[in-house]
Amino acid sequence: MEIKYNSKYPSIGDLRKRAKEKIPKFAFDYLDGGCNEDVNLDKNTAEIRDVELKPYYLSKHTKSELKTELFGHTYDAPFGIAPVGLQGLMWPNSAEILAKAAFDHNIPFVLSTVTTASIERIGEITEGNAWFQLYHPTEDSVRDSLIKRAEDAEYPVLVLLSDVPTFGHRPRDIRNGLAMPPRMTMKNIIYAMKCPHWCLEFLKHGMPNFESLLPYMPKDLDLSQLGTFMDETFTGRLNEEKIAPIRDMWKGKIVLKGVASEEDTEKAIKLGLDGIVVSNHGGRQLDAGQSTIKPLVTIAEKYGDKIKVMMDSGIRSGPDIARSLASGAAFTFLGRSFMYGVSALGKEGGNHTISLLKTELQQVMEQVCCENTSDFKKHLIK
Repeated sequence: MEIKYNSKYPSIGDLRKRAKEKIPKFAFDYLDGGCNEDVNLDKNTAEIRDVELKPYYLSKHTKSELKTELFGHTYDAPFGIAPVGLQGLMWPNSAEILAKAAFDHNIPFVLSTVTTASIERIGEITEGNAWFQLYHPTEDSVRDSLIKRAEDAEYPVLVLLSDVPTFGHRPRDIRNGLAMPPRMTMKNIIYAMKCPHWCLEFLKHGMPNFESLLPYMPKDLDLSQLGTFMDETFTGRLNEEKIAPIRDMWKGKIVLKGVASEEDTEKAIKLGLDGIVVSNHGGRQLDAGQSTIKPLVTIAEKYGDKIKVMMDSGIRSGPDIARSLASGAAFTFLGRSFMYGVSALGKEGGNHTISLLKTELQQVMEQVCCENTSDFKKHLIK
């Protein structure tokens, strides 16, 4: 697909600024915030940017190729769209917009269990090329049903979320009364009225809901009761005993997302999983934890030949992708960056953001004379 982006917004920072102007404060705060004092949120990107790359200007460089093989599929770039909950709250129809853009650009889109598009709809849009992230249910019957639906929709990769054993303490969301739907206090109504384009899109597409979960909700469930339903239906706490039957059930690739230690990596290998995503949930769960780039380096060096090691959290640009690949990641994922894009530019946001990141990454590869994404490790300054 042709790489073309809107030159008015030549960086993710520009998209973030525009998104802040276009969507209500309660939606932007949910997207933009971390937990507690946002220490780990800020540290994620800052410590990625401590990584430096070495150029080899006199090498016999011919061309730089973004295409990257992962789980038997050759993607057009070494990054994908990470799972994000409540996407339709930030911009209506955003999950569908991003899934279509990912399909058009041949990169992976990961659907969250708790986002606002259904397993089946995203499967149709991506022609069975999306990944599905399972937020582990309390009941085996719900777990089995969700997995069967993903299998029927021909998702090739199942992602198991491991880093939400409890919900992070997020002061912004608490102050804003954020729920599903948000509590429409007078303050939130004023915030919404200041964003007419968002309001029109909301009216056009209707109230967002947890579309994949509708079959498991009581028919007369009041939307104000969704929080209680979610607490009763899901447990974010994983262990080896919960993962083993899923490995037996799922015939495709399985990735464990939220790994931050060598110990959990070793358990993933022991369980026969195909990949891990080193992640701290975008700094939204443990403010006292490490940034993602720190454990990535050790995990990739020690276990990269035994399991596919990927990374998300804190990546905001093409150079950040390059730094992460140089530090040992075989593939990367971005969440907020894509939501900034679609919140800023609506239906054009997905294509714009992917094209922008491809352009930035291509420039870095050509500048340091790196021919393939797997060669970035040779350019790492240790």
